[in-house]
Amino acid sequence: MVDKHTTALDKVLHLSMLVATDLARFEQESGLTSARVHLLWTLGLVGPGNQQSLASALNVTARNVTGLVDGLVTSGHVRREPHPTDRRATLVTPTALGRRTIGELQDSHRDLARRLFGAVPAPRLHAFVTTLDETITTFERLMEKQ
Repeated sequence: MVDKHTTALDKVLHLSMLVATDLARFEQESGLTSARVHLLWTLGLVGPGNQQSLASALNVTARNVTGLVDGLVTSGHVRREPHPTDRRATLVTPTALGRRTIGELQDSHRDLARRLFGAVPAPRLHAFVTTLDETITTFERLMEKQ
């Protein structure tokens, strides 16, 4: 007899493998690591910020952000600029290449969302999103206990 809970988990794991494979392909094509892509994505959402605020947004240490920013400066995606009101801080700001990459990431994200879910009726999509939210919350709670 097939356990419906195990079947659901198997499908989530299969989906996560597909996403990981797609991300690995993107990393190879773009030359950007997933962590650097995540930093660029965050800059696209929140705009320029200091490394501490970016670390908070990414839920990593400031030291991790320093390494990510160093790599993105080297690749020409971001630059460090003086903070306009805090002379001790610097802002991480996307360059023209960074803005173009962020735009491409956002366009690709919207396109994939439409291609994956565009034909799904709204009530089913809402139920799916609700189930995912509940699953994520439960998984986060389980991870905290470990």
